[in-house]
Amino acid sequence: MALKTMNSGTHPVLSTRALNRATLERQLLLRRSGMSAKDAVSHLLGLQAQNVKPPYFQLAARLDGFVPEELSGLMASREVARLVTMRSTIHTHTADDCLTLRPLVQAARDRELRVFRDRLTGVDLDGLAAVSRALVEERPRPLKELREALLARWPDADPVALTVAARCLLPLVQTTPRGLWGRSGQVTVTTAEHWFGRPAEPAPAPDGTVLRYLGAFGPASVKDMQMWSGLTRLRDVFERLRPGLLTFQDENGVELFDLPDAPRPDENVPAPPRLLPEFDNLLLSHADRSRVVPPGYRGRTSHVNQAYRTLLVDGFLAGIWQLTEDGGSATLTVQAFGALTREQRTEVAREAERLLTVLSGATSYDIRFGSFTEGREQRAD
Repeated sequence: MALKTMNSGTHPVLSTRALNRATLERQLLLRRSGMSAKDAVSHLLGLQAQNVKPPYFQLAARLDGFVPEELSGLMASREVARLVTMRSTIHTHTADDCLTLRPLVQAARDRELRVFRDRLTGVDLDGLAAVSRALVEERPRPLKELREALLARWPDADPVALTVAARCLLPLVQTTPRGLWGRSGQVTVTTAEHWFGRPAEPAPAPDGTVLRYLGAFGPASVKDMQMWSGLTRLRDVFERLRPGLLTFQDENGVELFDLPDAPRPDENVPAPPRLLPEFDNLLLSHADRSRVVPPGYRGRTSHVNQAYRTLLVDGFLAGIWQLTEDGGSATLTVQAFGALTREQRTEVAREAERLLTVLSGATSYDIRFGSFTEGREQRAD
């Protein structure tokens, strides 16, 4: 990989394209991996999962031979589960990470809880945690039922604040069938300890998680790691790890850390198109997202509270897409932010066909291209 140098004695400079290729390789998006779904969930430190389907789309984009039943089976056997961890967001994690990452990021949940403290009139937080634990460990409870039970105990508190507080105080797992492929079900919760049948680990030192983060998202800055985790004051951790790490800087002079043996492909390595779901961690886990999101496309992946599924072309955000299914037919519509070459359209259509084959039960499908700004659609070549 070509490295630029600046003034004598400074760190080598990684171009935006070099950072892009390194991150794609770590994210299993430069080429599909043959690793298992469980190993991929662990390597990626979880899959963002506000909605049920995105984890399946994330793995379909990253793994060779993936079928949705593989991840669904892991959820059914309680080898992976859904709970709130980084950035106060639901993620799909392995059982081990549910029981270790959540204690690690508890400080961020404590900060979130402080925001709601004035809406918890007369509530003793230790008591709230104890009552909530007893309720959800007796049997998994729908959130509405948990809220009503807590409100009966603390009638002067805000109902929503009560359930937010319970979620902040306890590692609440969303139990199956929620999250299973092809199944529906309301959100019911219990504690991670109860679901997995073993106690949570004490909050670990962050050093190991920093190294894992660099392995999945590096090269990265201290602020990048803080953005991903929701934690603050991690500079001391990086300084402690510095002797065993390589250091670079980006084109803006920001210091980046990396594992010595991590892959850093040449910036000219081809990056095939990828169709990613809404809330993919690739686009959310760095303070500076320019390694994936061109400056002119910032803010285009969502509108108000609606997040869009995203398209990568040449490794960078290049558009959005949507999938509609009606009976036995499916239509996947790509809206590119700029013009695609004929070759790029062909490659995107091929990737879309692959996604539909893996994740759609449709017997017939249509792939269309349209303008993001004008909304016109036409069949793919």
